[in-house]
Amino acid sequence: MIRPAVAEDAAALAALYGGFVRESSASFETEAPDAEVMAERLAEVRCHRLPWLVFEQQGELLGFAFATPWKSRQAYARSVEASVYVQAEAHGRGIGSQLFAALLEHLTRLQIHAVVGGIALPNPVSIALVEKFGFEKVAHFREIGRKFDRWVDVAYWQRLLPPASSKDVDVEA
Repeated sequence: MIRPAVAEDAAALAALYGGFVRESSASFETEAPDAEVMAERLAEVRCHRLPWLVFEQQGELLGFAFATPWKSRQAYARSVEASVYVQAEAHGRGIGSQLFAALLEHLTRLQIHAVVGGIALPNPVSIALVEKFGFEKVAHFREIGRKFDRWVDVAYWQRLLPPASSKDVDVEA
């Protein structure tokens, strides 16, 4: 089941995300945030009136997706960066696709225009996910980050969302 994340999810979010921090280059953080930090991040996303969704099955959080402002300047107000994380044991079950579809639906209703996703390379699974949803590669930064004693390339994919209907919520500040 996909639902909005709540503060009570912070420990589960930290546990899931911590695995990516410790074991992969999907996150460029080098120390896993704890539940308190994840709760602060969730509150920050909500402060911007952006979605943070979780996929929960039988009480277990198997994945999450959220959007953050692309940049802080006002002209970027309708551009966001999207992130999707799915527990390794749950890969291949369509959870990432379900979360991403729901996130894009929310963003369209919020009248977001541009969605960007950064992917540390290589990562064929994440590339397949974003391209499945119509994202196109727009940038490639070589050796932009260093993790696990190696240089890591990061590429960005972008999709422009369709105009929202007049009944949708406006995010203009």
